[in-house]
Amino acid sequence: MQASKPGSFVSEINVTPFVDVMLVMLIIFMVATPMMSEGLDVNLPQSKQVEVLPTDADHMMLTVRRDGAIFLDQYRVDDLEQLEGYLKSLVKDKNKTLFLQADKEVPYGIVVDVMGRIKAVGIEKLGVVAESMQTAAAAAKAAPGRK
Repeated sequence: MQASKPGSFVSEINVTPFVDVMLVMLIIFMVATPMMSEGLDVNLPQSKQVEVLPTDADHMMLTVRRDGAIFLDQYRVDDLEQLEGYLKSLVKDKNKTLFLQADKEVPYGIVVDVMGRIKAVGIEKLGVVAESMQTAAAAAKAAPGRK
């Protein structure tokens, strides 16, 4: 290396501050990512026998909330025709399993309409999500102010 002359510019880049900032950002994202995947708030119906959902990434969740809003995973779907397009491109074409979770106060006709559209698209792997009665009883005891 050649010694630099006084008053001349240094042409080397110091990457140490850059690496420090990137490591801090990595830690922040590692901590924040699990908090962002909470899911949607739905009051599920109860059933005696409930199986555990698979943990693999080969499934998607279709949610119908009490107010009639429909979500595919965490993304809102504005109308049912748009839902059919999303189901065909994101679920059927990629051969994923679809799970339907609907709030227990959603009218039965809406749930049947959504299920009919799911079958019309050609999705054969459909599961319905419910809450076990034991889990619901434990949650009711833990939150005494909730009815």
